[in-house]
Amino acid sequence: AVGEPVETGIPGLTHLFPTSEAVSDVADEALAFPRSRRETLRRIAAALADRQIDLGPGADRAEARSRLLALKGIGPWTVELIAMRALGDPDAFPATDLGLIKASRRLGIDGLPARAEAWRPWRSYATQHLWALTPHAANTIPGHPGCQEKK
Repeated sequence: AVGEPVETGIPGLTHLFPTSEAVSDVADEALAFPRSRRETLRRIAAALADRQIDLGPGADRAEARSRLLALKGIGPWTVELIAMRALGDPDAFPATDLGLIKASRRLGIDGLPARAEAWRPWRSYATQHLWALTPHAANTIPGHPGCQEKK
């Protein structure tokens, strides 16, 4: 809704990823989720635009986590996902993630947060592995012989 249009010739690729300035100024109608989430998204976008938070390559991960947690509406789960995805932290671990909890139970892993300490400094990779084991449409290709529906 706010990314700059781009002509690429690639089907489906129609816009660049929006800038933080564009997101902080977007109309409510373009953000189809609850008001509190819209406000949180705008707070993050404004903090990025004002360079109060650095999520770029080489950013200080501890400082980024601290500044994110200081924003209203941002909790530990969100911080860990941002650390994993935006900061490329190989040890980010969203311990309260429902998918992780369900997958660990399926594998008979008890006491997930404590058990995950043994996976340091690679907990992001363990997270990806556990998510891949979680029954979800994103983890299967219907009709593909190598993908079995997980129950």
